[in-house]
Amino acid sequence: MSIRVLVVDDQAVVRAGFTAIIDGEPDMEVVGQAGDGAEALRAAAERRPDVVLMDIRMSGMDGLAATAELAAAGSPARVLVLTTFHRDEYVFGALRAGAAGFLLKDCDPQELVDAIRTVAEGEALLAPAVTRRLIDAFVTGAVVPPPADERLDLLTHRERDVLVQVASGLSNTEVGAALGIGTATVKTHVNAILGKLGLRDRVQATIFAYDAGLVRPGGHPP
Repeated sequence: MSIRVLVVDDQAVVRAGFTAIIDGEPDMEVVGQAGDGAEALRAAAERRPDVVLMDIRMSGMDGLAATAELAAAGSPARVLVLTTFHRDEYVFGALRAGAAGFLLKDCDPQELVDAIRTVAEGEALLAPAVTRRLIDAFVTGAVVPPPADERLDLLTHRERDVLVQVASGLSNTEVGAALGIGTATVKTHVNAILGKLGLRDRVQATIFAYDAGLVRPGGHPP
């Protein structure tokens, strides 16, 4: 079954370019296009895409508001945000709004289609450069986390260790190597963490770790 994609951008030429790339893949198809957030919400309800490729800055309802509306409505569509803006507030805002992934528009076509497949499979995705800027935002104080979250008490010591590593951007294999445990065990811990904290994916887990003070600037524990 093909991955159904909705392309949202306020520039027709950009939508056409993304559509050509996506429709050129044998396992995905563009089922609709939208030029702003409000139109994206209507199209998502009608076309039921698996993935929404969402621009951030658009006239009318922007991509952040549209992403938040989709999440609030319980839409099963996974939102992959693309933007030309290298600004931390957009990254953090998109992730808080419920985006499953974030890429810059200067990524190459293969990165784009790989990202669509990744989020369609239920995984979360952050471009490495975006992850670095997100961490740097905490270093510079551009993002100020709120007080520690009481949900941390729900986690075991090992689950906290795993969450710290995940929030530092490590894969399950890398977390296992760092902690001296198997990859399958790491996956079990990650699933337990998401379940206990009521989180959807690794992106939300990363945000939680920073918000709760479990991870400090630079990806290190306090």
